[in-house]
Amino acid sequence: MDSSRFGCSWLRDLGFTEENWSLRKGSMEDLFAVSYVEKECFPPLEAATENSFRERLQFYGNHFLLLYKGDQLISFVDGFCTKEENLTDLMYEDASLHDEKGSWQMIFGVNTHPEFQKRGIATRMMQAFLEEAKKEGRKGAVLTCKKEKIPFYSCCGFDLEGKSASVHGDAEWYQMRRCF
Repeated sequence: MDSSRFGCSWLRDLGFTEENWSLRKGSMEDLFAVSYVEKECFPPLEAATENSFRERLQFYGNHFLLLYKGDQLISFVDGFCTKEENLTDLMYEDASLHDEKGSWQMIFGVNTHPEFQKRGIATRMMQAFLEEAKKEGRKGAVLTCKKEKIPFYSCCGFDLEGKSASVHGDAEWYQMRRCF
């Protein structure tokens, strides 16, 4: 993803006027920033670990979309590609399952630092992430979420498919899908 192709002009639409915003793919240099934001956004049993992000960035850093304000990570979306149609707990645990030729873009996390939540950033990040997946020729995107997040993802064009088999973090999860 070329950050100049996406730009950050939509941030002005959300009321942000500073010019030091950047939108780009992930790399190993983002490891500590993504780990930190993840811990700020998820309870300990649900948050991905630093080691997990190390593997994710190694195997599919090009499927991370990161929004920085200067050197502070504000928001990111990540997930890998697979030929499998449903998201499983094993996918979160084993980054080597990523298949760049996979027809489905899985979404593992949509994170916005708490200081910047409820301003429309996550919605715009999802739009940009999904646009990239569509341009790559994916059939669509799949994610799991908690019940209270279903309305948000529905607004992003996802359809609820029902309860997921996931037992991640001892929580109840629902699978949602958006076809392109």
